[in-house]
Amino acid sequence: MITILSLALISLNLVNHVYSKKKRLIVFANRGDNVTLPCRLYRTSSPSFGGTGRRVKWTKLSDDDTETDVLVSMGFYKKSYGNYQNRVYLQEADDNDASLVITNVNIDDYGRYRCVVIHGMDDNTVDVELQLQGVVFPYFPRLGRYNFNFHDGERACLEQDAEIASFEQLYEAWRDGLDWCNAGWLSDGTVQYPINTPREPCGGKTGAGVRNYGPRDKTTSLYDVFCFTPGFRGRFYYLIQPERLNFDEAVQACEDDGAEIAKVAHMYAAWKLQGYDRCDAGWLADGSVRYPISQPRRNCSPTEKAVRFVGFPNKKQKLYGVYCYKEQQ
Repeated sequence: MITILSLALISLNLVNHVYSKKKRLIVFANRGDNVTLPCRLYRTSSPSFGGTGRRVKWTKLSDDDTETDVLVSMGFYKKSYGNYQNRVYLQEADDNDASLVITNVNIDDYGRYRCVVIHGMDDNTVDVELQLQGVVFPYFPRLGRYNFNFHDGERACLEQDAEIASFEQLYEAWRDGLDWCNAGWLSDGTVQYPINTPREPCGGKTGAGVRNYGPRDKTTSLYDVFCFTPGFRGRFYYLIQPERLNFDEAVQACEDDGAEIAKVAHMYAAWKLQGYDRCDAGWLADGSVRYPISQPRRNCSPTEKAVRFVGFPNKKQKLYGVYCYKEQQ
């Protein structure tokens, strides 16, 4: 049986397919923010936007332009979908306003959205890109460099409270000074790496830029991965202890302090977004040992701001401290 809502969806989908001149907007947000994605109807005929004539559809677009429903509204009937349920609503500041409000923005909300609004003979389609303020970081596993296929790389980023980075995010990180000589997966299935100081082992002296290997087989090709994290809402800190710890002791020490052992993304976000600086090597959740330097100095990081990587030592070694992360209450 065809419902009124089904008819509304059909009408909105038709507009999606025939409307070619879409306007593109960019909105920036931080994790945990409430954010508004703008969309308006510019009427030429109808004097009133409210009531049963109103039809609005918001979708999220994937890299291949596949659309996932976010919110559909027809008159007084509204429905949200998936993990957007109870987190999204229409702003409706006036009769022509079809803007979408997303509350408590999280890392999965990053990406492109499409608004289609119809009233009588008037319609409008707007594409909005939601960008999260954050940091891109390279990542490889204990096994060493070039051991991730695409799917392993995706999982590794998620395990570090991040997601696989897009080309746009890597490009902005390169413009901000990221220089990394190992190729890594990006969300579109390509393999690239950013170079700000051209040198022979890193693509030759052909100029700075983002080197591009192009698309690679997502199952059989092995590279590193570039992850993106939009920061966090809690507290990242080095836990002062009277003695050095092995890995299991480090995990327990954070738990005893009412926290959890920090992830790699926590350290990068604290370093880049908060200027966190500590010259003490400490365990992280993946079994690696790192430390963040925002003020270069001798014996820490003499030439540059960086998250210094010590390695993946034997977890039984009692040689390091620990970094903890405590969720905001």
